[in-house]
Amino acid sequence: MNNETIKVARPNRDPITGTPGAHPVGTGVGAVAGGAAVGAAIGTVAGPIGTGIGMAAGAVVGGLAGKAIAESIDPTAEDLYWRTAYLEQDYVDDSSPYETYQPAYRVGYEEYSRYPGKTWDEVEADLRSNYEKAGYAVGLEWEKARHATRDAWRRLENRFKAKKKGKQ
Repeated sequence: MNNETIKVARPNRDPITGTPGAHPVGTGVGAVAGGAAVGAAIGTVAGPIGTGIGMAAGAVVGGLAGKAIAESIDPTAEDLYWRTAYLEQDYVDDSSPYETYQPAYRVGYEEYSRYPGKTWDEVEADLRSNYEKAGYAVGLEWEKARHATRDAWRRLENRFKAKKKGKQ
């Protein structure tokens, strides 16, 4: 038995209650990106005041939708999955440790809830920008990292499509 330790990511915890599985980013992004815009459009029929009320109501609904998506993604479980599955991917250099690819996978699964209903192709430029702004490109440039990010994104995309199909 070797003495290597496996690093396990900490679960997301609510900053106030400490409850695992908190996803404030998904809630906030869902509120701003989705709900507020839809609420504003519906409220516009009633004039400027209706627009404001519509935005507020839409933000609440959108926030709940973003939170629902984010809460159904367990970043700890995703990290554990990719920690073992990464070596099976064609784009991985077998001599590279998981930590080389980990930031790319993380961008894929953490950013998924920020873009509800969008495909990988629609958001690749944003994901690349986020990856590079975070400084991850120092360890693995985007042209190599994009494959891992895409795989993590599509894993979730396929899961949510299957869930949606099962509910219909």
